[in-house]
Amino acid sequence: MTSLPPKPISASRISIAQLMQPEHANNLGNVHGGWIMKLVDEAGALACMRHAQRRVVTVAIDSMVFRHPIRTSDLVILNAEVTYAGNTSMEAEVQVIAENPITGQRWHTNTAYLVYVALDEQGKPTHVPPLLAETEEEERKMAKARERQTRRLAQRR
Repeated sequence: MTSLPPKPISASRISIAQLMQPEHANNLGNVHGGWIMKLVDEAGALACMRHAQRRVVTVAIDSMVFRHPIRTSDLVILNAEVTYAGNTSMEAEVQVIAENPITGQRWHTNTAYLVYVALDEQGKPTHVPPLLAETEEEERKMAKARERQTRRLAQRR
């Protein structure tokens, strides 16, 4: 186990916003899912780097279901936080929201869960701080994240 002090979920939270341009979209004006996946991976990695204060690599992405199209000229907002911390791995929850910046109308397009491993200076997995919940909602999030991690590990076997 680690002797690192626990860190609260709130310390890992990040938000990224990016205006979607024609180069992000197909000829119908819908943003490519792969572009959104790239942004999701970046947001999740940043939250995990904040938590671990280390470089991280992506090891798993749970399924991504897009519930609403994202169009060119939409503002994409990604909110990410660490929801699970193991020995060397962490799960990040990333919420993706599309916003019409003119009207302010917002749509939740998807939520993604990604797993990262922290790396030391030699590129080897290294310990991460335990995660600390500050609210009942965070306790619930952490419990669901532990369940997802247990399921992921069982599927690998």
